[in-house]
Amino acid sequence: MKLNEPHKLIIDNISRFIDLTELEKRKYLSLLTEIKVKKKAYLMQAGEIAKYEYFITKGCLKVYTLDEVGAPHISMFAIEDYWTGDLASFVNKEPSAYFIQATENTELLGISRTNYNLLFREIPKFERFYRVLYQRSLINYIRRSNHGISYTAEERYIEFKKKYPKTVNRITQKDLAAYIGITPEFMSKIITKVNRM
Repeated sequence: MKLNEPHKLIIDNISRFIDLTELEKRKYLSLLTEIKVKKKAYLMQAGEIAKYEYFITKGCLKVYTLDEVGAPHISMFAIEDYWTGDLASFVNKEPSAYFIQATENTELLGISRTNYNLLFREIPKFERFYRVLYQRSLINYIRRSNHGISYTAEERYIEFKKKYPKTVNRITQKDLAAYIGITPEFMSKIITKVNRM
């Protein structure tokens, strides 16, 4: 089966964890919705109920919350070949606490809650895929939380650069500061210091 680039990207991602027949690939792809979000537009805002789980085929998104004074706290950036969304809102049909905003023109493939449930009934091996996906996500979340407690801001920046080399040059210094948990001014000092090392 000849696939377009977005479909090839998502099938390659899934194939790292489970093997699919040609028929299963076709069925899965038929359950997806293509979504485009312009730079600075929102894919989802806090208070909404997540309608999809998303896979990014092009572009970059930031996922964040706002604190009581309206300052953003970015929990993740997602670029091509990444999954994103608000799992709690998607599964439990509860209002999301997150904003998901495009930092570049972004293209995604989304699976709706109805099709997600249908997928598990029709191709049960996808339960394994999503279990592995969510386990990896939980591990990353725990590591990030631990780094926030035990690492200095400089160490968190170095770790981010090392772990996400394809992302670091695609985001603003202000957004990077909101991810690291410091002011943009302090972020600027850290970047200058690290680049001299």
